[in-house]
Amino acid sequence: MKAVFEQVKSDPSKALLVRHFRIPQFDAPFHFHPEYELTLIVKGEGQRFVGKQVDDFSDGDLVFLGSHLPHCWINHQKENQTELSEAIVVQFNQHFLGEDFFNLNEFVAIKMFLDKSKAGFDIQGNDKKKITDRLFEMKLASPTQQILILLDILDRLSRAVQLKPIDLSFAENDFKVSETNRFQKVFSYLITHYKEDISLAKIAGIADLSPTSFCRYFKSITQQSFVEVLLEFRIKQACHLLLNTDMAIREIAFQSGFYDIPYFNRIFKKKKGISPRQYKKDVKF
Repeated sequence: MKAVFEQVKSDPSKALLVRHFRIPQFDAPFHFHPEYELTLIVKGEGQRFVGKQVDDFSDGDLVFLGSHLPHCWINHQKENQTELSEAIVVQFNQHFLGEDFFNLNEFVAIKMFLDKSKAGFDIQGNDKKKITDRLFEMKLASPTQQILILLDILDRLSRAVQLKPIDLSFAENDFKVSETNRFQKVFSYLITHYKEDISLAKIAGIADLSPTSFCRYFKSITQQSFVEVLLEFRIKQACHLLLNTDMAIREIAFQSGFYDIPYFNRIFKKKKGISPRQYKKDVKF
């Protein structure tokens, strides 16, 4: 998976971009762009990567992403899958209604919300249902109606109380585009290769840093060591496989990047408080 800066292709004469995807799999790479983004997963399941956070997604997943926040959705692989994955995506830049529009007193709350969206928001509660309904209206609306619906959605989000920040650590770093690109290169490589044996020298090379400089850099942006984040990726994959497959524990460990079963059991219990076998039994059923 190649890390990329996405050039959002849209008509420069239009204020916003509304797209409805129906595709075999979500295939966009881990990427970022200056536009804000509101994404509704209509149909599909897998893992959502935003900043350094990895979360499961399924039908109805609804998130708002701030400017330059790296992200992607990756479907879980299923045998003989015939259903298409489906999403509605709305993208707009901060000046889509003019440079000073959100500085007007009437829109201060929306401006504050946009400023706080650097972390990204997982939208939950009653607002999730209402915004989902508005998005379905939006994809069929005229361009003028789309702008009015977006303003209504932003107004609702500015007053919403059930917004879960996705990656506060990313928001706390005021990255330049060049720094975001480095972050993206590192995590894009992790997303693709976390099941493999990744040496410190290899990942430091991806970041164009020495191993010592990389360790300092990585800790400064994640507040965790590289090994800690790598283990989180692997444990989340193991949790998915435990809950959604009938694989043996040994095979799940291998598929998650653990090739020492006692070590896998020990790390899993440390992270989750129970053994993999107990997790499969208690959480799945």
